[in-house]
Amino acid sequence: MKKEELVAEIKRKQSFLCVGLDTDLNKIPKHLLDTEDPIFEFNKQIIDATKDYCVAYKPNIAFYECLGKKGWEALEKTMDYIPDNIFTIADAKRGDIGNTSSYYAKTFFEYLNFDSVTVAPYMGEDSVTPFLQFEDKWVIVLALTSNAGALDFQFVKDAQGEELYKKVLRKTSEWGTPENLMYVVGATRAEGIGEVRKTVPNNFFLVPGVGAQGGSLEDVAQYGFNDDCGLLVNSSRGIIYAGQGEDFAQKSAEAAHAIQQDMHKILKAKGW
Repeated sequence: MKKEELVAEIKRKQSFLCVGLDTDLNKIPKHLLDTEDPIFEFNKQIIDATKDYCVAYKPNIAFYECLGKKGWEALEKTMDYIPDNIFTIADAKRGDIGNTSSYYAKTFFEYLNFDSVTVAPYMGEDSVTPFLQFEDKWVIVLALTSNAGALDFQFVKDAQGEELYKKVLRKTSEWGTPENLMYVVGATRAEGIGEVRKTVPNNFFLVPGVGAQGGSLEDVAQYGFNDDCGLLVNSSRGIIYAGQGEDFAQKSAEAAHAIQQDMHKILKAKGW
């Protein structure tokens, strides 16, 4: 998907919501466990319920890999079911080099036809650039995360006083463009979003942590919004597990619609 297509979808739906498909057999409604493919049946109903309110879906690959062949089959069917106008993110956090990265890229971009994949940049340029060779596909680089362990490395300063995450941003931005490179920026570090935006003013951010993890949508928009919106705000548990009964999909629709309405207010205030 091209950047202008993503921006057009944000404007059309008045939403920059990404729904995380972190589908866990231990958490989906029990009545689905009797179906032929519970993971896909759950995803299918979630997609039907939320597709009018979101512009992206983000399957977390770990939830599918752990189920072996059945998990991969459920993921394939899910990808085939997602409407073509909705941006897709493989939350895989791959981070190897050379041919290995190239084959990871082929897996997600060619075999599964994702629009984007998350990548860990710790091994440097040759862990990222193989993913950038695919036309109209995106790399989403881990930049500033919200987990407690982020403090172990991301804020370490070099001899010039520059924090590691800023060095990662500055360096990786040289390898791609705002047309094929996004960044993961955690919502629970709102001021940090502003610092990231100063360094990469034109790139999109994938922002986890709004909702169940406590991040503020208003703060994310205040610090991260740019001329193209520049934000894909993810909510996983708060939407897909909003209900546990027979009406779970309706509850998910209500949760997604509520976030979309908040996003509509933000976009309207910014002249969108």
